[in-house]
Amino acid sequence: MNSLKSFLLKKPSELGYNLTLLITRLAFGGMMLTHGWPKFVNYSERASGFPDPLGVGNELSMALAIFSELFCAILLMVGLGSRLVLIPLLFTMFVAAFILHGPDPFSQKELALTFFFGYFIIFVTGPGKYSLDHLIFGKKS
Repeated sequence: MNSLKSFLLKKPSELGYNLTLLITRLAFGGMMLTHGWPKFVNYSERASGFPDPLGVGNELSMALAIFSELFCAILLMVGLGSRLVLIPLLFTMFVAAFILHGPDPFSQKELALTFFFGYFIIFVTGPGKYSLDHLIFGKKS
């Protein structure tokens, strides 16, 4: 019973913790690129018909989504300005889940909510040791 308890309650090593944060940033940032890149390369064809859930115009709505889903996702992956770039990502996923897909069934909100909570976890924990944030702003010995 003691070994089960120690297994269940064991804290991760510093290496394991920081590798997990790196993998999480790469996974959630990389998966978001698959949403941002197509919007970026097809902007002229898709902008006029892009959803405008906030009433700022279709073109601006799409530009803001591209900023978040492409540029902020890239910065998240390298860990530069992590908590700052997570704000537009969190906002975009909140809008997608609760405004754009607000009346839809849960299955239509699920992906946006998955991204939202993944980004929320990174926001709370920070980018970890293997990030440009740590390299640039971390404590110097």
